[in-house]
Amino acid sequence: MYIAALLGNLTILYIVKRELSLHEPMYYFFCILLLTDLLLSSTIIPKTLSIFWFNSRQIDFGACFTQLYLIHCFLVIESGTFVAMTLDGYMAICDPLRHSTILTNSTVAKICLAVVLRGFMIILPIPIMGSLWPHCRTNIIPHSYCKQFSVVSLACADIRPSSYYSVCVTFIVPSVDGVLIVVSYTQILRAIFQLPTKDARIKAFGTCGSHLCPLSALYIPDLFVSLI
Repeated sequence: MYIAALLGNLTILYIVKRELSLHEPMYYFFCILLLTDLLLSSTIIPKTLSIFWFNSRQIDFGACFTQLYLIHCFLVIESGTFVAMTLDGYMAICDPLRHSTILTNSTVAKICLAVVLRGFMIILPIPIMGSLWPHCRTNIIPHSYCKQFSVVSLACADIRPSSYYSVCVTFIVPSVDGVLIVVSYTQILRAIFQLPTKDARIKAFGTCGSHLCPLSALYIPDLFVSLI
């Protein structure tokens, strides 16, 4: 599955780079999503495979917090990328005449930079707080990767600040992004139902459906695992 993810994502990135007709905002955002998926998989899977294949059950303290930080960063970046893709879909369907003038290459680059910086800045306090606390309990975590709460809960200190912050991030980020996506899709669906032909409506629904599937695959499992 990891090899399939690498080959699939790299192949699509190569095609988008070579095909000039795909140099549009939607595909730029899609490439950010692919890169995030590649980096997220590469942050988790190699260490997991080393556990199963070579029984390598140890990880360095710094490496663990680095993995913890990157995993949650990429999840926030992925969520923000979906919002950007929804914005592009909203402009393309609801205001097509102004789409190319508003979402220029410069604007798309700024949106991508904002999405990435948001991910890095929102998650930064979590590893900082966790790494500064003394760890004198067991050093065993019940996961094949460094999940935030499993690591922080090993600290011999009051972890409530980190817990409160983590819960806020877990709820606020998906909630804000989700509200933006729902509002955008409400407007998109209204515009779709006003399209004059059945073929145009089916095509628009197909685009929305292909977007909603990965949205569900991201938000539902991650929220469930985080709450557990």
